[in-house]
Amino acid sequence: MATVGRWASAPARFAFRFLTRSPETTLFVLAAILFVIAWATLSLTHDVTVSLRPVVALVETAPLLLARIRPMAGWAISIGGAIGFALADMALPGWQMPWPVVHFLVLLTMVAAVALRARWQEVAGAVGGTAVVFGLLLPEELRPWAIGQALLAGVALLVRWLVLSRRQLAIETVSTQEERARRAVLEERSMIARELHDVVAHHMSLIVVQAQSAPYRLDEVGDDAKAEFTSIEQSARAALNEVRAVLGVLRTESHEVASAPVPGGADLVALLESSRAAGLPLTWGELPPTLASVPPGVGLAAYRILQESLANASRHAPGAAVRAQVSLDAKGLSLSVENSVAPRLPGPGRETGGGSGLLGARTRAESAGGTLAAGPTPTRGFRVEAVLPATVTDPGDADDDSGSGNDADPASNPGGAVEASATTASDTQGQ
Repeated sequence: MATVGRWASAPARFAFRFLTRSPETTLFVLAAILFVIAWATLSLTHDVTVSLRPVVALVETAPLLLARIRPMAGWAISIGGAIGFALADMALPGWQMPWPVVHFLVLLTMVAAVALRARWQEVAGAVGGTAVVFGLLLPEELRPWAIGQALLAGVALLVRWLVLSRRQLAIETVSTQEERARRAVLEERSMIARELHDVVAHHMSLIVVQAQSAPYRLDEVGDDAKAEFTSIEQSARAALNEVRAVLGVLRTESHEVASAPVPGGADLVALLESSRAAGLPLTWGELPPTLASVPPGVGLAAYRILQESLANASRHAPGAAVRAQVSLDAKGLSLSVENSVAPRLPGPGRETGGGSGLLGARTRAESAGGTLAAGPTPTRGFRVEAVLPATVTDPGDADDDSGSGNDADPASNPGGAVEASATTASDTQGQ
């Protein structure tokens, strides 16, 4: 019996899914059913020839097809058909209404459709026009339908208001959820900014103050030591400015904050010089004179990659010779950093990092459309190579000044190809 029941309910489920697939399908099926009923019952209420019965039945039910797309037009056709039935006077003796019952039901349906979907002026016109037609053409005992159709329109308007209210509530709910998510993100960013300020910016400020005041606080500070303190102060101050710029971005929702200019290709010379001034045994060749003309995104990526490579070389291979190579040609901006084997291992108190610096550098290279490779060299050193796509925008405006190391030889490096190799570690596991 259960199997028979499932087989019996299968057509019903199929019919239900078919009818509820779309409102247009439901209206079409309803109009087809009423068309058959109107055709079969028309001869019982009105004197219509056999050949005209399907035409009249079609006029009665066709407005249903316009209930969703043009409800006012469908109502106009239906009310016009009602007036036509009354003027033709085809009702059989004993039938009280001037139009068939199917036409009456379709007309009431179109009044409800206008109330659900049309403009308020059209709703008032349809309800008022239907009331006038009912009051003039219906017999006295059926004239209360003029009020009945107005009540039906009122119910439809109430349903319309409820649907619109639910839609507006859903929109406001989504907007509230988005606002909460946005506020949660802002709160998280503010918390990160506070942590960075309390930890990083605070200690960087102390480094700046200590380096700046050391020559005055300490006795017998030589010129070399003063220069070293000055270099430490400048590096710490530059890092502090960048941290403050990041904090401004984190604290501001629009990301439109005043910050120092981001470094680019023109700043590679200053980076190399500051690294060597900090005590890194670094050498490099002549830099291309067109570095200042590379796109800002590529210049920033090259600066950060070189900065991270030099920092890794200082951390993981203290005392090792570092060589840098930079070239700018048709292939793009090529950058490499290589260090020799370290004469000593990093001390126990020396910060070696979490091993994510090269991963960030690779991400920067890929975001700029380039590549980055890192690994040990045959001489037990370490090498980082990056190639970034770069097109010089205006070579004539580039600055001809270039920094060079102790072994720079412009004659041995024609065409502006640069050697600048930066190494990151003699102990590859430290990377």
